[in-house]
Amino acid sequence: MAQAETYDDRVVRLFILASAVWGIVGMLAGMYAAAELAWPGLNLDIPWLTFSRLRPVHTFGVIFAFGGSALMGTCYYVVQRTGYTRLALRRLALFTFWGWQLACVLAMVTMPLGMTQSKEYAEPEWLIDILIAVVWISFGTVFFATLARRRVQHIYVANWYYGAFIIAVALLHVVNNLVVPVSLFKSYPVYSGVVDAMVQWWYGHNAVAFFLTAGFLGMMYYFVPRQAQQPLWSYRFSIVNFWALISVYMWAGSHHLLYTALPDWVQSVGMAFSLILLMPSWGSAANGLLTFNGSWHRLKDDPAAKFMVLSLVFYAAATFEGSMLAVKTVNSLSHYTDWTVAHVHSGSLGWVAMITIGSLYAMAPRALGRPAMYSHKGMEWHFRLHMTGTVMYLAAMWTAGVTEGLMWRATNADGSLTYPFINSLLAIQPMYIVRWAGGVLIWLGMWVMAWNLWYTAADARHKIIQPIPVPIPEPEPDQVPVPLPAAG
Repeated sequence: MAQAETYDDRVVRLFILASAVWGIVGMLAGMYAAAELAWPGLNLDIPWLTFSRLRPVHTFGVIFAFGGSALMGTCYYVVQRTGYTRLALRRLALFTFWGWQLACVLAMVTMPLGMTQSKEYAEPEWLIDILIAVVWISFGTVFFATLARRRVQHIYVANWYYGAFIIAVALLHVVNNLVVPVSLFKSYPVYSGVVDAMVQWWYGHNAVAFFLTAGFLGMMYYFVPRQAQQPLWSYRFSIVNFWALISVYMWAGSHHLLYTALPDWVQSVGMAFSLILLMPSWGSAANGLLTFNGSWHRLKDDPAAKFMVLSLVFYAAATFEGSMLAVKTVNSLSHYTDWTVAHVHSGSLGWVAMITIGSLYAMAPRALGRPAMYSHKGMEWHFRLHMTGTVMYLAAMWTAGVTEGLMWRATNADGSLTYPFINSLLAIQPMYIVRWAGGVLIWLGMWVMAWNLWYTAADARHKIIQPIPVPIPEPEPDQVPVPLPAAG
């Protein structure tokens, strides 16, 4: 009977499809918003098409719809393979898919209409927030129920990261969205003034910490060894990095509020923990990169491995930059400039998007019962488009950010400003055009991935895919990491 058991990948395949679709939608919104900064007339005097309405559509679409779908799909995939067991609570798992897609659609329809809380990365109103909470708790229930029925004693490190990501995001979402509803589409937070700002950036930074870092590190710790075709460089080091990361990250959020009304000592605490955070961040990046020692030749012919390796390079670079920008003297130059935008997208386009794309390319054929992706050349073209677009984007925004910072703080001998604000906008407009062009390339790359996934899923669409059997684990001594299963 045990040999006849098969993995339940139906919901995994649905999340793969959803992530590809949302990647196109979310990046289209970002691309159009970038075009509006270069050519303001593109808002066409239509309220829901203005930059202020499109930007939250872009951030929610890319972070929660695209990234969230990929995280939930890979989580369901990984917990089955590392536990040698079938996914628990199949109907609840399907509810998490359809509930998450409904929440994403509702959020991205209401935000352009002006129905928002006006809170960074937490724009949806209270009814949608309740739906998100219900779906997220259901997601956690399925994950931990599957983990509890695993057929091996050891819990592989990827599941540690997924578990921390699920618990922390639930806590962050509920606390930051405590509101008093005054109508069906409007509410006010229970916090006020500086306290509201502090809670918001405790949430905002730790959404980055646990949604965009811990969750995707779980993805990395499973798929990088699989793609390198050898064990993780240091399993013990990964556990040390896990505890260091989740212990430190929670305290760094106040670095978003330097030079504000927040108490100075709280700003300094955020700065100090941001510097400490560099160590576990670089530890995970080094662990992933060193896993490819002896397998670097795979980068020549494996686009998924290329995406993964470059994602780790960007992760190391973005975390170093983030720690440096949290230093008050550096922040005095970068504050409110496009340097911050460059840093965010170094992490999102370089780290998050690339590890996601690489993992989807590694996972999709296995989940779909195919030997490989439909088009190897399509994967290569996607890598070139995404890499070129990302470099263009980051170079443009770094240049624009430093230009803005230097122009804004330049003063004459009498203390007056050297440059009117409009001069700084005119100086960086060419960089906005380069940024938009880079975004177009990234968006085209997402179309290539969606096309490739669609044809890879041909058997699944015709319902002739064969179930993947669950292998029987060999007995293992206590505290020894479980080798990743060969099947699936």
